[in-house]
Amino acid sequence: MQWTVYLSGEIHSDWREQIQHGVEALGLPVTLVAPVTDHEASDKCGVRTFGDEDLRFWEDTKGAGLNAVRTRTLIARADVVVVRFGETFRQWNAAFDAGYASALGKSIITLHPESLDHAMKEVDRAALAVAREPAQVVEALRYVIQGTPPA
Repeated sequence: MQWTVYLSGEIHSDWREQIQHGVEALGLPVTLVAPVTDHEASDKCGVRTFGDEDLRFWEDTKGAGLNAVRTRTLIARADVVVVRFGETFRQWNAAFDAGYASALGKSIITLHPESLDHAMKEVDRAALAVAREPAQVVEALRYVIQGTPPA
């Protein structure tokens, strides 16, 4: 079986690449999918597609809608949803993704530092696992796919 894992959340570090390298190194049957991680492309996709807006609110509304087409489709098709929260930026969209995935009954793994435990308590409660490092996500995927725990 080929597993699809949606990687949601923080876009300013290489956590997605770390998970990709780990999955590839173990030869896991995983397809990784994600939102558009180019910040400007994501922000401007609506107006670049449907035309300029005078107010930022409407620019953001167009972009959020178009991005939601991708996000909703990929989360709905995912077997596992990994949601990364970092300390530097507020990831409201990631919290929304976690809620959407939870409403769909998706298996969720959150990924965040211990310093965010209190703020993340509701999201972590909906998740089935909480990881601190991308390598732990890879080990979790190995276990659920192969039934092989870390040595």
